[in-house]
Amino acid sequence: MLAGFMGMILIGIPVGISLATSGLLFGFLGFGSTLFDLLPSRIYGVVTNYTLLAIPLFVFMGVMLEKSKIADALLETLGHAMGGLRGGMGIAIVLVGVLMGAATGIVGATVVTVGLLTLPVLMRRGYSRSVACGTICASGTLGQILPPSLVLILLSDILGESVGSLFAAALFPGLMLAAVYVIYLLVLGMVRPETVPPIPQSERDSLSGSDLLFRLVKSVAPTILLVFAVLGSIIGGVAAPTEAASMGAAGSIVIALVSRRLDRPIMAATLKGTVSISAMVFFILICAQPFALAFRGLGGEHLVEALFALLPGGLNAELLFMMLLLFILGFFLEWIEISYIALPMFLPIFQAAGVDMVWFGILVAMNLQASFLTPPFGWALFFLKGVSPPGITTRDIYIGVLPFIALQLIGLGLLFIFPQMATWLPAALGW
Repeated sequence: MLAGFMGMILIGIPVGISLATSGLLFGFLGFGSTLFDLLPSRIYGVVTNYTLLAIPLFVFMGVMLEKSKIADALLETLGHAMGGLRGGMGIAIVLVGVLMGAATGIVGATVVTVGLLTLPVLMRRGYSRSVACGTICASGTLGQILPPSLVLILLSDILGESVGSLFAAALFPGLMLAAVYVIYLLVLGMVRPETVPPIPQSERDSLSGSDLLFRLVKSVAPTILLVFAVLGSIIGGVAAPTEAASMGAAGSIVIALVSRRLDRPIMAATLKGTVSISAMVFFILICAQPFALAFRGLGGEHLVEALFALLPGGLNAELLFMMLLLFILGFFLEWIEISYIALPMFLPIFQAAGVDMVWFGILVAMNLQASFLTPPFGWALFFLKGVSPPGITTRDIYIGVLPFIALQLIGLGLLFIFPQMATWLPAALGW
């Protein structure tokens, strides 16, 4: 069944169709029509899951902020504020990645927006092409670990943990990873200053200190308030994730209205984008159900348990082996397939061993984040290539992301060694 699934993926059959076909075929061959008796209740459970209703609402919030060009003002203002530093523009991009990631959770929206706005500017200012490409791609993927990430919402369903606990647990690891990126750019500015030059003094002088402060408040404050309203209400236990997501969707409309960026075409484009992304996610979730049922019915869990039993080194070795396997799968598969195919295979082993599922979930989320950067199928690489100006080659993008993949692995290692980074905030809040 696994070989059949991978074979269909490699010849270009869509992931959802590959999942459903291999699951239905081998499930029927393995244990007959019982598969079809169980399948309706599994699918019904997916489409009526109240928590998963947060997905289209958070997607709407993110697409609205993207289509209404809220990120434009963020980038321009933060770029001027940080421009006096070597690597300052890169640091501004990381900060925008944090804000947009916490406000949208959509990698494509952030990478495309930041790539369109900053890559030509960075080239004119003398930035290394590879450094610029790597910074944009890596900053765009921060939305996959920072709440309200779609990855965290789906992992909460798979792990059986509350969305609020995963959101709280992901906050500091996500900020830690952003801080690692900033430190890297500052060190690069000291070691190789020619690759990340500051903005020329004449350009910085075009804005006075008071004007810059006013623009910072005007452009940054609404996004931060929206993020705090949504995440604060979830983490603080005031609202359920779905309720907070609806607040976020409404808040994004208010911000676009106040900014005078909302009109009929933008609303139409937002609704179309929301339906398209949500339909893709739910289609794969539904198609994963026959595959998951067949895998369990055919004894797949026992096979995985037997393989893990052969590993020397105990629980830590098993965790490291799973992390390595997920990282390798990220070169070839998307995070949704990895979450709903590979993760359920390993989950019973770690649940039986008493591993903290909140910490486990954040480890998995940070690992899956790397799949957006790893060649040849990292989506952030495709998104940036699609909007990059002439002169930017695929090689520039691939070389540019390599240091950031290493930085993500460093961040993953720190989280593995210090689980408290993920567990202390949920414990403090009583989740």
